[in-house]
Amino acid sequence: MEQKNNPLSPHLQIYRWQISSLLSITHRIVGIINILAITMICFWSLSLLFGSESYEIVNNFFKSFFGKFIAVGLCWTFSFHILNELRHLFWDLGYGFDLKISKITGVSALIGSFALTILFYLIGKNIF
Repeated sequence: MEQKNNPLSPHLQIYRWQISSLLSITHRIVGIINILAITMICFWSLSLLFGSESYEIVNNFFKSFFGKFIAVGLCWTFSFHILNELRHLFWDLGYGFDLKISKITGVSALIGSFALTILFYLIGKNIF
C-alpha cells in the first residue's frame, strides 16, 4: 500500500490565524482558568471556617507582587470572558455574522477587556 504524506484534515499549518480563531482559543483557555479561579475563591472563603490564621495565609499571598499579578490577571480573564460572551450572545440572536463586524467586535472585546482591567485596578487603588 502506498503511503501519502498529505495531511488527513486541514490543520493550523494550512489555515492562517484570524482574530476569530485567536479569540475562540483564548476564550476556551480563559474559561478553564476562570473555573479554577472560582474554585480557589470558594476555598479561600471556606478557609474562614478554619480560623483567621488560614485566611491570613491566603490574604498575605495576595499582598505580594506575584499575588497582585495573579489578581490583575484574573480580572482580565473575567473581563475578557464576559465581553466575548456578549459577542456570542449577539451571534446567537443572529447579529454580527458579517466578516467586518466580526473583526470589529473581536478587537473591541480584546481592547475592552484590557480597558476594564485597568479601570478595575484604578478603582481598587481608590483612584476613582
